[in-house]
Amino acid sequence: MTTFAAFGLEEDGLVLIPGTEYRVRQGALAPFLELSEKAKSAGYELRVESAYRSFDRQLSIWNRKATGKLKLLDANGAPFKELPKDEEVLMRSILLWSALPGGSRHHFGTELDVVDGKSVPEGYEVELTEQECDGMFAPFHKWLSEQIETQNSCGFERVFVSGRGKIQPERWHISHRPSAFELEKLFDPKALRKVYEKADLELKSAILDNFDELMHDYVYPYFVEK
Repeated sequence: MTTFAAFGLEEDGLVLIPGTEYRVRQGALAPFLELSEKAKSAGYELRVESAYRSFDRQLSIWNRKATGKLKLLDANGAPFKELPKDEEVLMRSILLWSALPGGSRHHFGTELDVVDGKSVPEGYEVELTEQECDGMFAPFHKWLSEQIETQNSCGFERVFVSGRGKIQPERWHISHRPSAFELEKLFDPKALRKVYEKADLELKSAILDNFDELMHDYVYPYFVEK
């Protein structure tokens, strides 16, 4: 792997999770399947909503949110009535719930968004919100918290938690930390800045003007050694 693997620009070493369309790094697959079996024994179905995500896909998400083509949520999870007109304000609003292209942990292939499939009503489209975590998925997240706290979670932990960085807490997002650490070591902010300079990236000026601060607040707080 090279530093580009940390940006979602290199896909060697990714494997399909059986029975899904989602991919993870080879080293994260067996631990995930083991955690799935534990969930099954406890009466839950560990359903994947997102796993590896390429740079281009994250770029599409970012650009569509910046242009109003995708719903933009405030810190309380409510949709903005209109997009902020100031580019820096808009950038920081997107960052509440969506990572920068190249700065998303989903690029690593070691991160998954998970829910309890048994608790999803027929026809319901999961949104991955705190309201769902406190509602239909509350028992599942209580169980998952217990596994993490007792170190029975097969190396998976939550990384987006209160008091760490500026990304909103995401109970559904779990990281296989032993595998993620290898990708974190490859992350090179200077190389990412060069990628941005050439990319068709909305709010590029605001991102480049605040680049070091964004790395400090939205990327490095979630690394093992930071």
